This record gives sequence, C-alpha cells and structure tokens, in this order.
Amino acid sequence: MAKRIENFAEITSHYDAVFCDVWGVLHNGVDPFPKAAAALEAARGEGLTVVLITNSPRIAPQVVTQLRQIGIQDGAYDRIVTSGDVTRGLIAEGPKKVFLLGPDRDEAIIEGLGVERVEAKDADSVVCTGFFDDETETPEDYTKMLKAFQARGVPMICANPDLVVERGHKIIPCAGAMAAYYNQLGGQTRIAGKPHKPIYEAVLSAAREAHGDFPLNRVLAIGDGMPTDVRGALDYGLDLLYISGGIHATEYTLNGVTDEAILTAYLERERATPKWWMPRLA
Repeated sequence: MAKRIENFAEITSHYDAVFCDVWGVLHNGVDPFPKAAAALEAARGEGLTVVLITNSPRIAPQVVTQLRQIGIQDGAYDRIVTSGDVTRGLIAEGPKKVFLLGPDRDEAIIEGLGVERVEAKDADSVVCTGFFDDETETPEDYTKMLKAFQARGVPMICANPDLVVERGHKIIPCAGAMAAYYNQLGGQTRIAGKPHKPIYEAVLSAAREAHGDFPLNRVLAIGDGMPTDVRGALDYGLDLLYISGGIHATEYTLNGVTDEAILTAYLERERATPKWWMPRLA
C-alpha cells in the first residue's frame, strides 16, 4: 500500500536520482506549481540528480523555453528528456516522406533528420504531435484522413503518448488519443515516449552522465498519469511517487480532497503499486 508523505524531503535520502514528470506535476500548462519546483531544487541541493521526463513532442530546448515562460526556472532540474527527443530516432529510421499531423510549432521534431515534409496524399509516414486545434477537435474529426492513411498502410509515429493533459482547468486531448484511434481503425503506430522503454533508457543515461553510476533501486519516478508515468515507471522497475492531484483526481476526491480509501481502491483496480503518494509535489 502506498504511503502518504507530506514533504518530499522525507524520502529524498533514499535516492540518487529523480525522474520527474512535467505537465501535471510542475505546471498545468498555464500556471506553475511553485512548491513542486522548490522541492526539486531542494533535492538537487542535497545531491540528487533531477531529470525531467516529459511526453512533450517538443525537443528539449523548446521545453526549457516553455518552462521559463510558465515560471519554472532552470534550478529545478539538471536535464530534460522529451518524447520528442526519443521519437526523432523513430522518424530517422522510417520513410522519408513525412506528413506532420500537429501544429507548425512542432516542426523542429523532423528537422535535420533527412526527411521531407509533404502533404497527406504523398506521405509514406505520419508524425503525429497532436491536433491542429486541440481546443475544439477530437480524433473522430480526422476519421477520413486516418482511414486514407490506413488504407495505404502508412504508419503513424506518435510523438506524445499522453491521451489527455490538463491545461489550466480544462482537459485537452493529446497525440496519444489520435494514435489510439488510428489503432482502432487498423492503423500501425510506433511510440517511444512514456510508458515505453526507450525514453526511460534515455533518461537513465542522462542521469548517469550528470551524476555518475548508481543502481536502479536508487531512482525515484514522480508522475500523475496512470497509463504513462505510472505504468512506465513501474514496468521499468522504479520506485514511484504518485501525485494524486493530477489528471485522475476526480476518481478519488471528495469535496476537493483526496480520499485515501477511494485512492487505494483506485490504485488496486489499476494494478498500480506506487511506494509513496502526495496530492501535489511540495
């Protein structure tokens, strides 16, 4: 059974490295959670290496810029590894005529890889970073396009495995929802971000470059997303601090407060075994 903690400092002595989720733990896409960033900065002061592990389809330098704009300073972490970073390997290995399904701001994910951005009808591969308009669209709005891709056997490389994300007080669909729908239509998908192994291998490598060698049992993962953060960390053999106030909060909160009995039942139902939990990282 997961143990409730009140302060992150209670458990930092058990670890050499922290693999921390970003969206839902450090910010909600609009506002920062200052206590979370302060907790990570304090952990770094005690000698822990903090690597941010995010399913953002953006490459790491873009995420650094985004974090600064939101109000999270560089002192909260040592390195960042993004789904966009590890997905670039899949793109480089794939067909060279690529359709970018997502906003133009994500074009950096395909730059410098020797691929050509083309129209949908000419594509041999789809790189999905999200929706053209994630405020109003759903995967079903893309049915005609996706069925055409599926009929031609065009694979989809999903740069952000998240199904949904919290943006302010709204829940917004992500590229993972598009990939799941493409699978339902019979399409083939390739994914490297959380919960899949490649991103954890990249984060572990980054942490060891920064800190030196350490055993896997001295690593703590922090996250709020059940199918991504939680499943990925546990499958990789990491201890987990579950942040209950994230995207699944409505499953077990009463009057805005996490009910521990309902949370325990939820975790059991999901076959999730975090070692620790707290509503927000602090």
